[in-house]
Amino acid sequence: MPDRRIDPLRDHSGAGSERAPELDVVIEVPRGSFLKRGLTGRIDFVSPLPCPFNYGAVPSHLGLEGDLLDALVLGPRLRFGTRPRLRAWGAVTLTDRGMSDDKLVCSAQRPSREECADVLRFFHFYARCKALLNFVKRRPGRNACEGWCEASDAISRARPLKGPWTGSPVPY
Repeated sequence: MPDRRIDPLRDHSGAGSERAPELDVVIEVPRGSFLKRGLTGRIDFVSPLPCPFNYGAVPSHLGLEGDLLDALVLGPRLRFGTRPRLRAWGAVTLTDRGMSDDKLVCSAQRPSREECADVLRFFHFYARCKALLNFVKRRPGRNACEGWCEASDAISRARPLKGPWTGSPVPY
């Protein structure tokens, strides 16, 4: 199925489909936190900036880069390890070192246009920061925010996880 890039600010139906899939998410980075922890609890990295969203993963699926499928959760701060079941209202695709990495945008209710704009603005900024970091670390590859797509497209690109999660094959 072809990827359907949408503009959630112009076509707000893309950020609010009533058929938005429900998924279990595990929170790895509570909103406002500087620490990125994996599902094992091990600290993966310390960020110089606090995370503006709750950030985690869908423990049942692997994303395109081989790590668990990423998910950000809008709303109030959630504790590390919280496992909410939420709707995925869309996804943002980030390219990091030439690898595509979808991030589902989840919440209990349909995100507003302003929330969608905040998510896109953050990932455009984040892609530039990653490009600078990768340049300093001499890691080749393109870095960019590719925009918003349907959650179903991101989920269809992911693979179901078979067996226990043993960690990311990609170093940070």
